[in-house]
Amino acid sequence: MKKFVMAAVGGTLAGVIATTQIAGPLLAQETEKSSNVYEQLDLFGDIFERIRAQYVEEVDTEELVEAAINGMLTSLDPHSSYLSPKDALKMRDQTRGEFGGLGIEVTQEEGFVKVVSPIDGTPASEAGIEAGDFITHVDGESLLGLTLDDAVELMRGPVGSEIAITVVREGETEPFDVSLVRDTIQLTAVRARTEGNAVVLRVTTFNEQTYPKLKEGLDEQVKAAGGIENVSGFVVDLRNNPGGLLNQAIAVSDAFLEEGEIVSTRGRDAANGDRTNATPGDLAEGKPIVVLINGGSASASEIVAGALQDHRRAIVVGTKSFGKGSVQTIMPLRDEGAMRLTTARYYTPSGRSIQALGVSPDIIVAQPPTKPADPEDEDTAARPLRTEADLRGSLNNDSLTDDQVDQIMEDRAKAEKAASLREEDYQLAYAIDILKGLSALGPKK
Repeated sequence: MKKFVMAAVGGTLAGVIATTQIAGPLLAQETEKSSNVYEQLDLFGDIFERIRAQYVEEVDTEELVEAAINGMLTSLDPHSSYLSPKDALKMRDQTRGEFGGLGIEVTQEEGFVKVVSPIDGTPASEAGIEAGDFITHVDGESLLGLTLDDAVELMRGPVGSEIAITVVREGETEPFDVSLVRDTIQLTAVRARTEGNAVVLRVTTFNEQTYPKLKEGLDEQVKAAGGIENVSGFVVDLRNNPGGLLNQAIAVSDAFLEEGEIVSTRGRDAANGDRTNATPGDLAEGKPIVVLINGGSASASEIVAGALQDHRRAIVVGTKSFGKGSVQTIMPLRDEGAMRLTTARYYTPSGRSIQALGVSPDIIVAQPPTKPADPEDEDTAARPLRTEADLRGSLNNDSLTDDQVDQIMEDRAKAEKAASLREEDYQLAYAIDILKGLSALGPKK
């Protein structure tokens, strides 16, 4: 019994010694870290006071603090930043679908502003600004060394005022200037139309209007076609869509999925990850879908493309997307400003992250560069080729009725109209051709 008690006491003593040896250094490390943080804050305070007292010109202390906060956030990644009360208000307007500016979504790369995508129907789009362009100067002033928010601020101004930006574009040997007139940007989140028997849903952004407008446009086009049975399929055009609200990307994905995961997000603590699943109901009623993407398709666009691709619900066509696989949370601050902070990465249903990699299309189709028309080619194209029916005395087709011949000619006219779309938008025409091919393989009506 004595030996047992001694063993127990010895074990307790060893436990106390082991705990002291492990916990002691850990506590010391934490204390040292806290001490270092306070020392750094003291250093910040010292520098702040010296700037206020000794800088060559008097400084606005409020602007100085804002610059320090923004510097801290922008040092983390290209998407974290401080929003002043004015900028926070503009951001809220943008998510509602109306704001002032040039109509471009931008990020920062190598110190310059890089265009993620121009927005349809805006000054930037009409002036020919392209995804991937670098903006190096605004009205002759270099953007090198400026924060993204400062660079964007230079591009803002009164509606109707003119601005000149200097653009560097891959494939162009020299930078060139583009003049634009600032305008109020009113975003039409979704435009719906029918090409042949295919319904085209052009999604330009993900704001509060996106899912309601998508459903409304889809329903209108299906009704105009005389019912879903007369629709060959749907094209969801996400080209040059820079993203937007995560909940709208989820809603659009859910619109075409019956079940399964749409997207998962994981922050620093893996245990706090979140998964979102689809709910029953497919607006397309099982009809085939083609999703169009390009280098200007980012963030929320990539969530939709990745979800439909992983579930084999859609064929993704175009070129590699932008590759923004992070989630930003807008956190209101007490001065009515806000902080945009990257809080998580998102993953497609298969568990892949598209951060810096993008979504790879199932079928790569590049948009050919626009070439000036050649008058000689036009003359050649305008001259019809002779066929058997043009030959004098050719035999009539005795196997078809007049109504059947009329139907063939009508179908041929539709096919020719679809082919002419290739000159205007090759990628969209390709998507519609895929839907037509899939429809042709379906059950005979």
